[in-house]
Amino acid sequence: MSAIADGPEGPTPVIHVLFCLYTGFDTLDFAGPLEVLNWARHNVKDPSSKAFKCQFVSASEHTVSSQGASFRAHMDYEDALEDLSDFDILIVPGGNHDAVLKDSLEPMSLIKAFIELQQKDPSKERTLMTISTGSFLLAQQGILQGLAATTHPDYYTKFEIACQEAARRGDLEQTDVMEERYVVNNARFDLGENEDENPFILRKRPDARRKSIARKGSNAWKEGRRRESHEARWRPPDHRRRHLGRLGRRAVSCRRHGVDRVRRGGGPCDAVQLE
Repeated sequence: MSAIADGPEGPTPVIHVLFCLYTGFDTLDFAGPLEVLNWARHNVKDPSSKAFKCQFVSASEHTVSSQGASFRAHMDYEDALEDLSDFDILIVPGGNHDAVLKDSLEPMSLIKAFIELQQKDPSKERTLMTISTGSFLLAQQGILQGLAATTHPDYYTKFEIACQEAARRGDLEQTDVMEERYVVNNARFDLGENEDENPFILRKRPDARRKSIARKGSNAWKEGRRRESHEARWRPPDHRRRHLGRLGRRAVSCRRHGVDRVRRGGGPCDAVQLE
């Protein structure tokens, strides 16, 4: 690793990220994390201080997403297997996961090799991250047994079935499927002074519901209020006003409960911190 910034304990190495591409992957699941990682810098005013170096792997030089966009890979899966120890994070986007599972296509073997590498060399901390339906590939490998996980809201039931089948094939240890925006399984983190405020600690509550670890700061409520204000400025005829008022409140109520995030796309993600 090459150092790109100096910290209290010396030079900070670049974090190497490998995106796994396959035919029919979802463009947003790939482009979203890529943009975030590309903008991450140790010094916002210094473009050369990027924290991550991202590379793409695919079975062929050019891979077409489900939206018809073509992406060029830096390497094929054979080369990626040889250099797998160089990468700190492996990211698997969602998309046409059914075809990958049906024929056991890549990145299935690469995911398995990444897990085995961590078991052989636990001295280095590695992260395996999936976006949206990419979590199905981890479930198929049995990686999610004993962990919490999530997927795209349209696939919750199918995902639970996939995890249950993986448990039957393995040691019967179940996966905690959660209806959240993201789930992080990390055995190494600072608990902090107040464990109740830690989003990674799950404990049973009196109402038998788990504490949500969904991202805080959602603007769904604000947008709902904004929608109400727009409706207030536009005053319909008297005979329609009452019905519209009920409809408006119902719409705002749905948005407050997070339904709007399903409509906008950008499925949830799982992050598995390996140790």
